[in-house]
Amino acid sequence: MKAPLSQALRPESAFSIVLASASRTRAELLRKAGIECAIEPARIDETAVKQSLQAAGASPDAAAMTLAELKATKLSRRHGDPLVIGADQLLTCGAAWFDKPPDLTHARAQLIALRGRTHHLYSAVCVARNGAVIWRHSEQPRLRMRAFSDGFLDTYLAEVGEAALQSVGAYQLEGLGAQLFAEVEGDYFAILGLPLLPLLDFLRSRGVVAT
Repeated sequence: MKAPLSQALRPESAFSIVLASASRTRAELLRKAGIECAIEPARIDETAVKQSLQAAGASPDAAAMTLAELKATKLSRRHGDPLVIGADQLLTCGAAWFDKPPDLTHARAQLIALRGRTHHLYSAVCVARNGAVIWRHSEQPRLRMRAFSDGFLDTYLAEVGEAALQSVGAYQLEGLGAQLFAEVEGDYFAILGLPLLPLLDFLRSRGVVAT
């Protein structure tokens, strides 16, 4: 009898893959895809790095990748041989760069700023081993929010609560946040914060998961 898909994709050990992220969404995406990994946030000052890169004129795509690489290489120097996954996501609307809102007041203001407008997500992922990046990939989904009413916004935030603080856009496209949008272009998993399919393809190429 064939083994279940989740078992077939199970890494050789619980520590053959490390996710350098505190994101519950990224961990859940990997878990649902059958990838077991250790989870250890890299704990870098992301805000300071973003501000420095923006002041230096870096593109949003380059900034997201730089942050992903910093996370992966920091933990990879500690863990050595295991594959360390680093990921980051940056949202831009016009010239503005957005961070995860610290509270619901900021989440509401952020959603008002995005309402009726098009924004871009820059989702970067990389893999490091023994302190060096050995693979990287990025996606740039485009999303357009509809001109929702203040009443809908208040109802939405009351429903989702602090879950709105877990994403850079203050929304969860996989849930009630879908109602905020008029149009979405790009990879669904990248919108959630992790370009999953290219990452799985790389892991297969390294023999970490079954082909």
